[in-house]
Amino acid sequence: MTQLAGGRIHENRTSRDILLNMLLAAASLFVNGFGVYLTIQANLGAAPWDVLNLGLSHTLGILYGNASVSVSLLILLIDLLLREPIGIAMFIDAVVVGKAVDFFNWINAVPACTSLRQGIPVLFLGLAIVAYTQYGYMIAALGCGPRDTLLVGLSKHLSALPIGAVSIAILSMATLIGWLLGGPVGIGTLICAFATGPIMQFAFRTVHFDATGIRHQGIRDSLCIFLNRK
Repeated sequence: MTQLAGGRIHENRTSRDILLNMLLAAASLFVNGFGVYLTIQANLGAAPWDVLNLGLSHTLGILYGNASVSVSLLILLIDLLLREPIGIAMFIDAVVVGKAVDFFNWINAVPACTSLRQGIPVLFLGLAIVAYTQYGYMIAALGCGPRDTLLVGLSKHLSALPIGAVSIAILSMATLIGWLLGGPVGIGTLICAFATGPIMQFAFRTVHFDATGIRHQGIRDSLCIFLNRK
């Protein structure tokens, strides 16, 4: 079920509904990739997961997007091993965001910032775009992001630890591995780590969106609808 800002409810009951929501998720994630691209171009240190992606890109000599897709698919595999629900949009997420960053790099949409004064506004603009496009992705109700699902899955298995501690451990590990591989770490990394949540919460509040009210459709149910087996 998808709860829109105006109160209209859209359910993934038909193949057409699912296809439209897949397009909504893909479009939102493409713009989300532009937000991620801006946080990188701020040149103040990347977000924790992007430190890892950029570190892999640097070490292996591959595009950022290819590194991002590889990491996302690995996380999806872990999500499956943790027996967490998987939706179609999670696969879209795994591919579109990273390749969108590659696209904006290719067209050189925004030059890398050369000072703190330039970088801070670009960084926060990127975080705001990521937050609002996350809303567009989530209302498709076809699955949460692979990393969010990983956090939930690990928190269930490490129930003695608060979810905040699990999140810090995951982000710290991604940052450390990425830094060892040559990924950029700086003040921007800290800003992304601690400001992303509050900015997203503010964005959701402005569009009157409650993420906890979304019931995401699993990939098995989606496939059953496509095959007319529901």
